Parts: sequence; C-alpha cells; structure tokens
Amino acid sequence: MRPGGWMEALGGFPRGLEDDLLARTRSRRLDFLAFSSCFPVAPGPVRRMDPAPSAVRLTVREAIHTLSSSDDCGLILHTLRFLKRYLGETEDPALPEEQEEFATVHFSAFLRCLVRKLSPVWLELSPDGQLEELWDSFFLKGPADQAFLVLMEALEGTAGPSFCLMKMAQLLANFLSQRRVAALMEEQCRPQKKPGFPLLQETLLSKVVGLPDHLGNRLQQDNLALFYPQNYFPLLGEEVVRVLQGIVDALRGGLDCSVSFVSRVLGKICIQGRQKEILDVLVPQLTALTQGSCLWQRVCWRLMEQVPDRTMEAVLTGLIEAATGRPEVLSRLLGNLVVKSKKAQFVMTQKLLFLQYQHKTRMLQSLLGYLAMDSQRRPLLVQALKELLQTWGSSSAVRHAPLAQQQYLSAAILICLAHLREPELRDSQDELLASMMAGVKCHLDSSLPTVRRLGMIVAEVISSRIHCEGPALKFQYEDDELSRELLALATPRTEGSSPIEAGGPSPAPTASETLAKTMDDGVKSANGSVPQAGPQGSDSDRDSDDEFIPYDMSGDKELKSNKAPLYVRDCLEVLTSSEDMECWEAALRALEGLVYRSPEATLEVSVELAKVLLHLEERTYVSGFEGLRRRALVAVVVTDPVRVAEYLISQFYALNYSLRQRLDILDVLTLSAQELSRPGHLKRSPQQVSCGSGAPVLATSQPDHTAGSGWRAVVEERIRSKTRRFSKGFPWRELLSSPNEFNSVAGYFFFPLIRHFDRPLVTFDLLGDDQLVLGRLTHTLGALMYLAVNTTVVVSMGKALLEFVWALRFHADIYVRRGLLSAVSSILLSVPAERLLGDLCDELLEARSWLADVAEKDVDEDCREQAVRALLLLERLKDRLPPLSH
Repeated sequence: MRPGGWMEALGGFPRGLEDDLLARTRSRRLDFLAFSSCFPVAPGPVRRMDPAPSAVRLTVREAIHTLSSSDDCGLILHTLRFLKRYLGETEDPALPEEQEEFATVHFSAFLRCLVRKLSPVWLELSPDGQLEELWDSFFLKGPADQAFLVLMEALEGTAGPSFCLMKMAQLLANFLSQRRVAALMEEQCRPQKKPGFPLLQETLLSKVVGLPDHLGNRLQQDNLALFYPQNYFPLLGEEVVRVLQGIVDALRGGLDCSVSFVSRVLGKICIQGRQKEILDVLVPQLTALTQGSCLWQRVCWRLMEQVPDRTMEAVLTGLIEAATGRPEVLSRLLGNLVVKSKKAQFVMTQKLLFLQYQHKTRMLQSLLGYLAMDSQRRPLLVQALKELLQTWGSSSAVRHAPLAQQQYLSAAILICLAHLREPELRDSQDELLASMMAGVKCHLDSSLPTVRRLGMIVAEVISSRIHCEGPALKFQYEDDELSRELLALATPRTEGSSPIEAGGPSPAPTASETLAKTMDDGVKSANGSVPQAGPQGSDSDRDSDDEFIPYDMSGDKELKSNKAPLYVRDCLEVLTSSEDMECWEAALRALEGLVYRSPEATLEVSVELAKVLLHLEERTYVSGFEGLRRRALVAVVVTDPVRVAEYLISQFYALNYSLRQRLDILDVLTLSAQELSRPGHLKRSPQQVSCGSGAPVLATSQPDHTAGSGWRAVVEERIRSKTRRFSKGFPWRELLSSPNEFNSVAGYFFFPLIRHFDRPLVTFDLLGDDQLVLGRLTHTLGALMYLAVNTTVVVSMGKALLEFVWALRFHADIYVRRGLLSAVSSILLSVPAERLLGDLCDELLEARSWLADVAEKDVDEDCREQAVRALLLLERLKDRLPPLSH
C-alpha cells in the first residue's frame, strides 16, 4: 500500500480539512528554513546520497525472494548452489571481498530464511536428498559462530515436539561432531575490531556453556545423548585442546592470538560444577603437550592467567584435583600464577588450606608441592606454615573446629615441614616454636583422644625439625593407621625429588624387613657363602648343637613360690602392708574371685576394700594391672552396691583426687550398673568368675559328676551320630530370667552423681577446665539412664537428666555435647512413651527444637548424627502409644 493509502481505505479526510493541513505544513517548513538561515553552517564535506546496493546484497535479496515464493525444485537448487560461491565451496568461488561481505552482513539473515522454509513438504521437493544436503551445508560450512547462534535461536523458538525441532537438533549434533565448536572458538581468538564483538562473545559464551541445559529443557524426553553433560563437556574439552593447538601453530607462524575467550569458557564450565568432566580430558593432554615444549607451557600459563577472578577458585580446585599426586604437572600448567594473581594466591594459600578441608591428603600434597617447586613460590610456603601453625595453636579453633578440619590442618603442617629446608625453618624458629607450644597445650587439654594424639604427633615432628640442637619432644600415643599416615607425611623430601608420583616412591625397609634380611644373610652364611673359621672336621664342628630343633617354651609360665590368699581379709592385708611383690601380685589377681565367692565376708570390709583399690598404685610391673584393679573394684560394688557407690561418688566430688581416679570412679560405676542389670548375675558360678590372669577361678569343693554322667554322654553322642534329620532348626536355649537388681539401687548411683556437678572445688571444676571429666560424666549418666529401663525411678531420673542436659546444651566442648545427645537418646529409650508425653511433654518440646538445631548446624559430624537419631526416636513415640479408646 502506498503512503497515505490507509487514509483512502478509511474514506480520507474531508476536503477542507485536508487543504488546511497542507497549508499549515508548508508554512511551518518555510518558517524552519528562515530560522535556520540565521545561523551560518560550518564548512564540511558535502553529504552524499546512500550508495547503490552492492551485487552481493542484490543477489542475496533475490535468493531470499526465490526461496520464499518459488516451489520449483530446480530453481531452488540452482539458487542455493549459486550462493555457495560466497562460501568458497565451488570451483568458481566469489571474490574475497564479496565472500567477506556475505559472511559478515548477509549470512545470518539467509540462514534464518532457510530455517523458516524448513518443513517435510519443502524437503520432499527433491526426492534424491540434494535439497536437504544443500540446506545442511550452509550451517556446517559457513561461519561457525553465526550458524551456531542461528541454530540455538531456532531451537528455542520452534514449537515441539515437531519435525523441524528434531531436524535442527540432529543438525546441531552434526555441527558438534564435525568440530565446528573448535572453529567457533578459534574465530574468537583472532584479533577483532568489530564494534559489537564483546556482546557477540558474551552471547556465544552463554550458549556454548549452557547448551546441555537449553537442549535438555527444550527436547525433554527426545534429547540426544550427545547433549548430555557427561558427553558434551568431554567433547568440549577435546575442542579446547584443538583450539590451543591452533593458537600454538599461529604463534609459531608469527600471528597474534588471544586465549581470553577459551579462558572464559573454561571458567564458566568450572563454576557451573562441571570441572571434572572437562578437566579429566584437558589435563592429561596438556600434561603430555607441555612435557617438552616451552611454547605450550607459556600458552597454558596465559590460559590460566586470563581466567576471570570470579571463576578462578573453581578452575584451580578442579585442576588440582585432576592433577592429584603430580605437583610437577601443576607447575607446568600454572607457572607462577600464585605469585602473579592475588585471587589465585588467596585460593591456594587460604581457602584450600583453611576452609575447604574436604579434600584428600594427596591433593594437599600436590598443592604444597607446587608451592615448593620454585624459588619464587617458596616464601608463600613458609608464610602458609606460619599461618597454619597459628590456627592450629588457637584454643578457639581446637574447641570449635570439626575433627576432620583439625586433621586436615595437621596434615598440611607436616607436609610443609617435609618440603622446607633447615635454613628456611631457622629463620622463623622463634615464631614457629611459640605457635607450637601454644598449640600443644590446647590439644592436650582437649577431651577428644584423636585431638590429643594430633597435638602429640605434630609437636614431635616440629620439635625435631626446628629445635635440632636440643632434645625433641616425645609422647606416648597409640600406633594406629592415622598416626602412621601422619608420620609418613612428615618424611623430608630430597632436593629435586617429586613428592608423590602416581605409584609413589618405594618405602624404606621397616625394622621387621631389615631383621628378616639379616636372618637371610645369616642363613646364607651358614650354608657356605662365608668360609667357616674352623678347619673341616674340628672338635668345635663335631660338638655343635645347631642341628637340634629348639624346644618350644612359648607356653611356659613362671612358677610362683607364694600361694594366693584364700580370704578377702587376707587379700586386704597383703595389698596394704605386704612388701613381697609376688604375694602382692597374687593377692591382686585372686581378689575378684574371692569377692564373688565370699559375699558375706566382703560386706564386712567393702568400703575399706574399695578405698584401698581406689588408691592402689602399681608397685612393680604387673601385666594388666589397671584391668585387675578395675574388675576387683567392680566386684566390690556389685556385692555391696549402696554403701560402696555412695562412698565412690562422695570421693568423686572430694578434694585431692587426680583426674585419672575420678575417671576410674565413673568407669567402675558404669560397669557395676551393667553387671547388676544383667539377668542372672547373682547365679554366677565360681567357674565363670574371671581372675586377673584371664583364667577361671575354680571352686575349692566341686561334686564329682564325671563318673556318673560319663556313660550318658557317650550314649547320647552315639544316638545323635546315628540319627538322620531332614532339617535342623536353631538350637533351643532357655533364656535366663531374674529380677533387675539395679532397680533397687539405681537412685543411689544416679542422683548423688548428678547433684553437685555445678559446684567448683579448688582443684576440680567440671564447668571450667575439667571438660574431659564432664564429658565422661555425661556419658556415664546416659549409660545409667539406659540401664535403668523398666525401673520404678526411671521417670524421675529422666526428668533430672533432661534438666542437666538443658543446662549444658550449648557447651563448647564436642565430647560433652556428644554425651548430652547420648543422654537424650537414653531417656527416649528408657522412659515409657506414655510417661514421656504425660510427665515430660514440655521438656521434650524444648529438646526437639534444640535437637533440630544441632542436627543442622553443629560442626561435629557425630553430634549431627546423634541428634538425627534422637529426633527419629521422638517421631516414633506416637507409634508406641496405645490407641485411644472411644
């Protein structure tokens, strides 16, 4: 429709009004010309008319018109083949400037025209598939960036499921398979002067990295396997290697290139959590390519330096994980990035060492080994050791940090010490020693055995490395897997050696291996490898007894000249006044059995005997002394529970007792309550009583049943062997049933023990420094609560224990919190459900919110797990209630 035609279609304006409008327009134009003539115009170039359309523009316009309006297959094929001249795909290609104009100005519009024409009917105009092949070739042979963007735009804008959607998805899969993404990224790495180039790069970056998400949301169940993240990102890693290879070739040819776009692609992939998929492909190939090429190393360094700061952490973390155990690979791929980039320095010397403690030890060795492999990076290693020791020696960190984080910090300190040399340590000797002494005190004050052992091991290694001229610290600790692993980390590295290879260095021979080798050498010498000293046939050779087999004396026992006492009073007298060590040991070993066999005699001296055993010290070496003393004390408490328990608890809160004695009291109370609550414990025969040496104590008088029952056993065994049975069930065993003896004495164990926990003494403060004893007390109270199930005082005990837990619920010590959570579980398991919901409903509601908070926010994993178990027990309470009667 010509201009103004829409007025005529509506009937036009009235004639007079139209003349009036024309007159006003002319007058305004004349006024504007007169006004503008008052201002001189600066001389300048004369503005020309727009140039005539180029031949390429006219050709493309005519081709789009033909494709849009014609259904002639021959004309469409001729048009498409003619346009391929501008892609350089024919024998008679277009001029270079025409190809450039087509690629930069008209290619995207032409591809959108092809997308609009796509339909099954249109492709069937050429039954032999020539039209479909030509249609595909423009996307696969033209400029990769424009083809990729048009395809992604068409996929997002096409309704589905449909033929067009699946056809373009398959075309995109072919696009990826034919390495067109590498061509796309190579184009972005060349120098560009286009005005909209940054915006184009940002769009391409978003589409390339987000392709699996876009295609997954668009195709749903029809998604292709190539678009899955586990398949797409490894393919993208291969494309990145090809791009870098092209950059290296261009640099060798004297051309300028930039890796900025590749760095941004790598960073965006890693920050989305896909660093494992791409770096597992990228790192091995770059490791091989940088092995003997300085140019490849420089390209990799530049690649990492161009990574944006906001994605640097994800890239470095993934790279260190992919190169675990190979610090020399990190050195080749990163160079001195940690020195040049503040963000990389913060990530590698702060975040990965202090905050992200979930990584494995081998990754930690790779990181610190990378810092130790270059002279410019070694000052950062020394600074990292100082900061690690400051954190390790902080009392707040020891109390509040999770156990896994403390192990991680200890391992990092030991690895740093293994990499640093004596002069480097000597320069910071005073500062490191001060941090070590503060840290040892904090660790030894901890109530967790693992934390104390960490402090001992780290202090031993630091003192041996830093304070070489003086005696090193020595501690006694359990030789378990954790201790051996930490001590292996502290082995000093030789100059120029790789800390950890894939297979690991061959370990030094252990003492047993050295001894075995020495014995083998001795055997070889005896077999003739070394000439014998004496002449052949000498008297010494004839008198030798080497050919005799030595008699096995491993089962021999030392004969005791003194007999064990036969009465409890005799044992008491020997333990208090005897100077004969053999007699003293025999009395200690026999005491437990005598107490169980003579309960009446024990009742007369029970409190005095408990006092002696509580203060008993090991005068000479006795195998299993602590176990013998503890079992004897348990036997005394079981025999006279009320008086002995009251005495022990009164001594627990008394002055002038060591922490070891207080802990022994708690252990004895727990074991005694367990023994009292065991069914049939009073029917314990002397044969079942275990003495100190582990052998049963036999009764003095036993009726002889062997003669009368021997023939019956022989007959029953013969019948049993001759009888055929088609099936044999589980052997029936009569269950022991007896009243719970702990029922009548549970209050004597529990209430005095919980009564005075908040009263500090001069040398004993449960709410102060004696956190280890407080933690053991909470566990003991929980155990007593659990053993008091089905007793008459269990409800009162549960209420008192809940008040105790509520008073200490925010305690800073992990061991104490574990005991409190264990106590809550014991309450829920011991107190009947109807009494819990009837008498302790308000307390349980308060405890539930606290348990939920602990399960979500506590730093200790064991505390979180115990809180979850307690919450599950709370949820099961409603299932244990009987149904309401209507």
